[in-house]
Amino acid sequence: MKTIRSGHRYIDNESGQVLDAWFPRSGEPVERHCLVSESGLIRGELFELEVPDFEAPPVSTEEAYLRLHLLSECVTPPNTLNLEGLFSLLPNVAWTSAGPLLPSRLIAFRQAAASLSHHLTVFSVDRFPRMVDYVVPEGVRIADADRVRLGAHLAPGTTVMHEGFVNFNAGSLGKCMIEGRVTPGVVVGEDSDIGAGSSIMGVLSGGGKQVNAVGKRCLLGANAGIGISLGDDSVVEAGLYVTAGTKVRLSDGRVVSARALSGVPDILFRRHSQTGVVEALPVGKAGWGAINAALHDNG
Repeated sequence: MKTIRSGHRYIDNESGQVLDAWFPRSGEPVERHCLVSESGLIRGELFELEVPDFEAPPVSTEEAYLRLHLLSECVTPPNTLNLEGLFSLLPNVAWTSAGPLLPSRLIAFRQAAASLSHHLTVFSVDRFPRMVDYVVPEGVRIADADRVRLGAHLAPGTTVMHEGFVNFNAGSLGKCMIEGRVTPGVVVGEDSDIGAGSSIMGVLSGGGKQVNAVGKRCLLGANAGIGISLGDDSVVEAGLYVTAGTKVRLSDGRVVSARALSGVPDILFRRHSQTGVVEALPVGKAGWGAINAALHDNG
């Protein structure tokens, strides 16, 4: 997939380090200006980037940013672009209300900002900026923009509540509710609910390579978690963490490791309230109730 995009990058003047790259969705070259660039600490440049294909790893900060843009623009779904070595190409940046700069430049610039009557706010010091400062997908709601990184993939109809968190190369494939953590590599199917305080193991958790997913019409209860994939129409009860090695008793009395049930549809994972045994039972025709369609009409 050959791609050519016009972009604008900020560069640290002293070191020559590229801090970020923005690719307008219009495809037209657009200049940015900020107080940090006016201070002389950084400079902005227009550029054009051509990527022959995305099977090879990125080789520059600009290439890394383009791949994150394509994910957040929902041009490509998670786990389809080569992101090998991405971290090494993204510098640690202080993301401020006056523009980006290297953390080592913060003290000097804070004094300059004060003389310009600007009360400087530092949103974060991180390799990844907030997604909404670069890409705002259509038809989504994000209650706290600090909790969605550039490179997140949010399909129309997705709602990310205040405690929800979506990392890069992860996100939703259809309308859903996200109130828990969606970590790298994880995708959430349409009409699913990721409950408050819940967590899904991603490929960066402990260096693991297993890619987990949540199917369609699933419920991951509040403060629950999974280290396996959930098949369509499955439920994990609130407070239960199901890892791949969790011993689970089936309805016929057999006991298996949860990894044997990874991706199997129509399963209710629950802990027996008297014995403490983790059980895997059929969800049944009644299901868990489904998400509220009115809450995800984000047009």
